[in-house]
Amino acid sequence: MSCPYCTSSDIQKRKIIENDLAFAFLGKMPIVLGHTLIVPKRHVAKYENLTGEEMRAIEDLRVKILGALVQTFDAAGFNFAWNDEKLAGQSVPHFHLHIIPRKEGDAGTYEYEPRKFLYRPGERKESPEAELEEISKLIAKNL
Repeated sequence: MSCPYCTSSDIQKRKIIENDLAFAFLGKMPIVLGHTLIVPKRHVAKYENLTGEEMRAIEDLRVKILGALVQTFDAAGFNFAWNDEKLAGQSVPHFHLHIIPRKEGDAGTYEYEPRKFLYRPGERKESPEAELEEISKLIAKNL
């Protein structure tokens, strides 16, 4: 199986920002508008296998993206998540940090409860690629 984070041209079109070791892009099945993923460029499945340099590169992008998400979506808070291994819900075996911008009333959820908010089988839909590309550009302009 080829890794979509390593090979997908669609993901490259949704890229928001990158550095030497990692990049951020919009996920194709967002929980809310602006749901962003940060991945290392090197194919690595688990957090514990990231190098210190990769961890710092991911953190650098996380810090940069937060302000842009606040400005673009009027985010008042964030959820950060990753899943290690299939049993824990990791659907792509390439480490990815989810950044989910939150604001009052988004997705009909006012409180954070992982089982209610992050894992809603059948409720998340793929967004049109053109829409994701346009939103990526809006976020990038606010960096």
